Amino acid sequence: MFALTPRLTLRPGWLEDAPALARAIAHEAVVSRLARVPWPYAEEDAAAFLSLPPHPREPRFLIAERFGDYRLVGGVGLHRGERGGVELGYWLTPEVWGRGYATEAGRAVLDLARHALGLTRVDSHHHADNPASGRVLRKLGFVECGGSRRYALARDAEVECVDYTLDLAAGLARAMPIAA
Repeated sequence: MFALTPRLTLRPGWLEDAPALARAIAHEAVVSRLARVPWPYAEEDAAAFLSLPPHPREPRFLIAERFGDYRLVGGVGLHRGERGGVELGYWLTPEVWGRGYATEAGRAVLDLARHALGLTRVDSHHHADNPASGRVLRKLGFVECGGSRRYALARDAEVECVDYTLDLAAGLARAMPIAA
């Protein structure tokens, strides 16, 4: 699956993306906000991630800017959560923070979840010390539903998290603006 937004291309990652992926994500400020990413992050970690077999109900995308040099700036996708539901996850390289890319990419993935995958609910969470991610989730329509403690690989510790849920069935009447 691919998705185009006004400013971004969301596409699967390929092994040849490993150097660009490592450059984009290998910032402590990024990795420390993610649950399943090691620190330090090396090109070998990127290659291992990109070698994972795709799952048809859990799409993973690299995010590239559609203008200029078409550079990789982040990742977004759906995955099976620790509690059994489907979760939305995303990250961006620091130099593009504050541009609305996370919201734009998240909206595209949620449209795919709703219209192409037929999902009726998606969950997400963010580390309590990352309120910017909470603002993204609320813009996407997620509703806070509690808190939890989750293990963060880069921190090698349990961290306080804020949990969210989104009822996708509530938006079924909305037309899908992209194709899968």
